[in-house]
Amino acid sequence: MLERKPLKDRTEVTFVLPADIPPGPVSVVGDFNDWQPGIHTLAPRKDGTRAVTVALPGKGEHSFRYLAAGDYWFNEESADGHDGVNSRVLT
Repeated sequence: MLERKPLKDRTEVTFVLPADIPPGPVSVVGDFNDWQPGIHTLAPRKDGTRAVTVALPGKGEHSFRYLAAGDYWFNEESADGHDGVNSRVLT
């Protein structure tokens, strides 16, 4: 699930997943972090989910995927779209 908070010069996008599906650590990787795993790792929240918030610049589109333990890549089902193997988020 994606949560958005529009601000004056950026949009804060929160990437949200269930606490244990898939198991182990998960990070969101995309064009906004040069596809580097581990920079934006999802952390547990009080509501039983895990999430990470990323500030994305202005208006635009960004490609991303999730990376879980064991080199397991997967997409966001509720993304704004998909571009080949990547999920897309609009800001």
